[in-house]
Amino acid sequence: MGSRSALAALALLLQCGCSGASNARFERALAANPSATAALQDWCAARHIAAPARIAAAPVKGADALRPDGLAALLGNEVGYRHVRLSCGNSVLSEAHNWYAKNLLTGEMNRTLDTTDTPFGKVAAPLGFTRSRLSEQRGASAQCPAGTILSHRALLRLPDGRPLALVVECYTPANILK
Repeated sequence: MGSRSALAALALLLQCGCSGASNARFERALAANPSATAALQDWCAARHIAAPARIAAAPVKGADALRPDGLAALLGNEVGYRHVRLSCGNSVLSEAHNWYAKNLLTGEMNRTLDTTDTPFGKVAAPLGFTRSRLSEQRGASAQCPAGTILSHRALLRLPDGRPLALVVECYTPANILK
């Protein structure tokens, strides 16, 4: 993380009086669920961030991440991509980059991802995927905006082990403000 990003994250934490305990609780909540979307929805409800606690995925235009090396070997040739901000009410909880194997989703799932604000985790939940965290970093990774408090890179797999999606998640201070 660059010094400017580190200073921005530190300033946000100092402004909100956020503690390491809040961060630790948030990290445990994420680890307890195979779906970051479901974890954020539960977190939003428990922290009373918005009522109802509904996670929406707003597309981010013009700031796509570079396609990771080896993506076709991992997910196949028909790879979809979404760059979204996941919000609960007026609070942006995460910015996410998601590359996914379109051929492993149903036609209806692909249409939903292409035409609605429904998060990937909710759309793909019927497939019973699991989540393997590949890396975690306090603060912003290279693909995350300044002010990010926690970055995850994860691989979602189907029950038979096939890779379904590669995600980079950038969690915002809104998760620990309340």
